[in-house]
Amino acid sequence: MSRKRLMQINFCNIAGIFLFLSWYLPKNHGFWFTIDKNIFFFFNKLIGESSTFLYLVAVTNFRAFDSVAFIFMLGIFLYYFIRQDAVGKRRMFCMGIAMLLSVILVKLADGWLNIKRASASLYFANLQEPVNFVSQMTGWHVKDHSSQSFPGDHGMMLLIFTSFMGRYFGKKAFLSGLLVFLVFSLPRIMSGAHWFTDIAVGSVSIVLVVMSWVLLTPFSDRIIHWLESKLPLSIFKKFG
Repeated sequence: MSRKRLMQINFCNIAGIFLFLSWYLPKNHGFWFTIDKNIFFFFNKLIGESSTFLYLVAVTNFRAFDSVAFIFMLGIFLYYFIRQDAVGKRRMFCMGIAMLLSVILVKLADGWLNIKRASASLYFANLQEPVNFVSQMTGWHVKDHSSQSFPGDHGMMLLIFTSFMGRYFGKKAFLSGLLVFLVFSLPRIMSGAHWFTDIAVGSVSIVLVVMSWVLLTPFSDRIIHWLESKLPLSIFKKFG
């Protein structure tokens, strides 16, 4: 492993750990709580004032809406997949499997942290603050609260995809994935099912640390190469 890669890994680890500790160590999460509170009540007030915004938040917080993010990720993946020859297509298929293995590693890190945190909507409701729950206002079964919101699982999955695309296909692919992450992480924050820091601190810090060891070491390349050796090339020649 090159010195440059080692420096990149160290940077990602230091940045991820510093980000997490800046939230975890201060009493009541320090300045992060003020940011979290202001963001929650900004959107929660809009939910109560605008029926258009209320139903926008409701629609984007159906469980089924999560599949839209998957469709966008699949579209980005296929954009690069169809431009590959058979060897490249096999490699991308194996890369997809490596992504799934990375999800397991990220979830293990999440389990090791084992941080219990109710969503913003539940937290302020328990303090007897007036909270607008989207599900109650619309009568729809949507995601607007959680007893365990840290870190944002949805955000972590989107960031894993983004980091893989950036590692293997460059800046344009990374920015495309990052846009999907930003757009599809927002609905849970708007509904109060996640705090802003569940994503901006929790998801980002864990992925920075774990994925730096997956993607900036030979780990992912070796997994992909091993899988390639097990899959016949003839399968992928059928895809043109």
